[in-house]
Amino acid sequence: MAQIKRILVTGGAGFLGSHLCERFVEAGHDVICLDNFFTSQKSNVTHLLDYRNFELIRHDITMPIWLEVDEIYNLACPAAPGHYQYNPIKTVKTSVMGSINVLGMAKRCRAKVLQASTSEVYGDPEVHPQPESYKGSVNTLGPRACYDEGKRVAETLFMDYHRSNNVDIKIVRIFNTYGPRMHPYDGRVVSNFIRQAIAGDNITIYGDGSQTRSFCYRDDLIEAMIRMMQTEKGFTGPVNIGNPTEFTILELAKHVIEMTGSKSKLIEKPLPEDDPTQRQPDISLAKEKLGWEPTVELQEGLRRTIDWFNSIELSNYRAPTPNYD
Repeated sequence: MAQIKRILVTGGAGFLGSHLCERFVEAGHDVICLDNFFTSQKSNVTHLLDYRNFELIRHDITMPIWLEVDEIYNLACPAAPGHYQYNPIKTVKTSVMGSINVLGMAKRCRAKVLQASTSEVYGDPEVHPQPESYKGSVNTLGPRACYDEGKRVAETLFMDYHRSNNVDIKIVRIFNTYGPRMHPYDGRVVSNFIRQAIAGDNITIYGDGSQTRSFCYRDDLIEAMIRMMQTEKGFTGPVNIGNPTEFTILELAKHVIEMTGSKSKLIEKPLPEDDPTQRQPDISLAKEKLGWEPTVELQEGLRRTIDWFNSIELSNYRAPTPNYD
């Protein structure tokens, strides 16, 4: 039998964190899920509570916590613009102080630690697609900076702990991801469109819909994160993980309307400040180092996600902030 590990997932009740917890529980590892439930749902992990190898802790990662672990997946941070802009100072604290706390734990425990960074570190890119070597084009004074700069500082902290204290770190830069267990009110484009289409409401498009995104299905992304953690010591990344197939926002909206059979109309609203016009990962490094590339096409991933949205009661979900549509 493979070695049983003690694995901590911060933000473990969130969209991606809950699926990591599920994978590790099923594999027989001892799993600690840590979350403050700001934008996550306890219902994402309630089915795991009866497992003896699963533990749920309500805790804010900006405050220190002492645990004994072998691996840490650091996913704690609101990730949708409406949520991270709702309390921007808290967002920066989560990225910066949260990273300091998990890195201190990793140093003390000699644990391996993965940082869930983001494509937002590239800002509104002037290079397309974006390789890991691209330094980005970020407005440090804009409303998105709390997230963009917070994640950039987190990467800096991870590298400094690695260089100064020999902490075994891994950094992945996550591009747009979607799938079952997305919070219906997270304000992201896929969840917005599906929720609006199912309800027959107007579908909100910011700008003219010509801006592009690359959408990676949840299961593909989780697999990449796990493979990254399994790479040899000394390989830190960062590694882009996302789907390199590019779609316009307008194309996505039309797919969702067609697949839901909705009568929703498209309405345009002004493009938010600093909203990137293009976002597409160069995944050459992920192919080389992880032997990974996405396998789920957008149509199939949307079908699974729409089926999940049809299976839930929206009344069981609350919008974490007023900024979600």
